[in-house]
Amino acid sequence: MLADLIGKVETIDDVIATMRAIDNALPDNDGVKWFNFLYLNVTEALYQDSSGWQDWPFFQRLDVVFASLYFDAVATWEHEPSKTPHSWRPLFRARYESRRAPIQFALAGINAHINHDLAIALDRMAALDGSFPSRDSVRFSDYRRVNDILERVQARLREPLTTGKAGEIDRAFGDVDDIVVGWNVRKARESAWTNGELLWHLRGTSRLRQDYLAHLDQIASFAGRGLLVPRLGVSARA
Repeated sequence: MLADLIGKVETIDDVIATMRAIDNALPDNDGVKWFNFLYLNVTEALYQDSSGWQDWPFFQRLDVVFASLYFDAVATWEHEPSKTPHSWRPLFRARYESRRAPIQFALAGINAHINHDLAIALDRMAALDGSFPSRDSVRFSDYRRVNDILERVQARLREPLTTGKAGEIDRAFGDVDDIVVGWNVRKARESAWTNGELLWHLRGTSRLRQDYLAHLDQIASFAGRGLLVPRLGVSARA
């Protein structure tokens, strides 16, 4: 089970090691592999570019808190599926289904992680620090800098995510390309920052806070199902 590969995660090194273990454990016909593959490459790129961050200690802590939400979702799905956030369920349920390009699984995971988890991670960081960073802070500047790296890595991995790393999947044209074009990581992360700030300000109203979290979870779940609609241009995977 993947949960057995997830130990205590306290540093970015731990995050990368866990993602590498998951990558090695999953076969190419498991859709979770493709999200993990993209996430691993992005995290490695962020780590390699560490000298460019204005507040690297904060960013490292955020990365660990954020990645842990993904690991928690994986472990929960294996042990108590009914407690898994709705945002992650489309990916986990469809992970072995054919007629989907790897990019669809990757984007379904990104959707769950950014449109649901990222707001929670930002709120948890604010709780640890006692305040939410302003938009004129170096932390927000670092946050927006991630977009450039995400887009760069996503462009570099477009071919393996469209065809399959081992080449079992035929090149998918048409509507799969439309999915890639339609996904805007900058807008998603901008919304996540706003959602995280709202969660922080709702900390004293537990009912509204829970309702808002449930709303984010359901919206991300709906988007995930749309991203995983079978594509006619994609052949069945081996």
